[in-house]
Amino acid sequence: MKAVHFGAGNIGRGFVGLLLHEGGYDLVFSDVAAPLVDAINAVDSYTVHEVGAGGRDRVVTGFRAINSQTDAEAVVDEIASANVVTTAVGPTILKIVAPHILAALVLRDPSAPPLQVMACENAINATDLLRDEIMAQAGEAWDALSARAVFANTAVDRIVPAQPEGGGVDVTVEPFFEWAIERPPFGDDPPTIPGAHFVDDLAPYIERKLFTVNTGHATTAYFGAQAGIERISDALADDAIAEKVAAALEETSALLAAKHGLDPADLAAYRATILERFRNPALPDTVWRVGRQPLRKLSRHERFVGPAAEAAERDLGVDALVAAMGAALAFDDPEDPQSVDLQRMLREKDAATLTAEVTGLESQHPLFARVEAAVAARQSAL
Repeated sequence: MKAVHFGAGNIGRGFVGLLLHEGGYDLVFSDVAAPLVDAINAVDSYTVHEVGAGGRDRVVTGFRAINSQTDAEAVVDEIASANVVTTAVGPTILKIVAPHILAALVLRDPSAPPLQVMACENAINATDLLRDEIMAQAGEAWDALSARAVFANTAVDRIVPAQPEGGGVDVTVEPFFEWAIERPPFGDDPPTIPGAHFVDDLAPYIERKLFTVNTGHATTAYFGAQAGIERISDALADDAIAEKVAAALEETSALLAAKHGLDPADLAAYRATILERFRNPALPDTVWRVGRQPLRKLSRHERFVGPAAEAAERDLGVDALVAAMGAALAFDDPEDPQSVDLQRMLREKDAATLTAEVTGLESQHPLFARVEAAVAARQSAL
């Protein structure tokens, strides 16, 4: 069996690639970073170091890497004979991955089992985005190609912090992970991925993860940055910040319970697990890494505005989520281009215009005025 994985970064090697290896797949990494591709090809194994309670070292073998920017034909050939394709590149890069998969489907033996495609991104229904991009690029040819691939959405969760210097292609991660995958697209032939679990309805898993892990992580980062704290674990050691993060996650849990019928007690236990993971002192994660790209994180369907908008539409509480957005607006990192752009926009645009442009909310939405007030408060502090 063979798997091709787009994105040979820390998540690719330390999570998705690791589990594919443990599932018995020969592993082909595809990336555009030439030094990383060369470094992977220079070794015959790498180690995933799980740090924290219950962690252990896991060794990965049986892999190679291809530079898809300089050797696209080789990537296409590998996909054409692969069983599985996965990605961990970021949702905006899926449109660049799509042509490689499309070209491979053209070459693929029509009698071969369908290629199993899963986009492992921090986005809702990312595999659907990838499939739609492939279909759009294929045009009328898609009818003849559609049976050659199946597409399943996934929800992935593992904290992979900035890596220590000198680690080579080894990866340091937390022990915890979760990989939930849609079962129906695969019929009776799901991929072999130890530790992953297949579910009939993925939506609750995706939103539970995004609105708890991603919302909580970013909330910790932004309040930590405001307080001048460097590490995520140290930020949560501050009682005032921990209370603000807990309050934001109580609001997202209330939405998840109302929307998906999830049990409040189960959600409370899940929140406690997530916060304990963030407190792991063995993970050298910084507020600056987690908080980067605030414009994306404040966009319409992301970790703050997404759940807060749905909560406001249901007349549920959003005070803590709006406070977290206010902290995000104050995130000022001269080394992060989005942070620089956000602070420039705060100086140049009026509050209503900035709120509409950044959050995608319409002015009549019940959340709009609350966020506009947070924007105005940040502007008054500049």
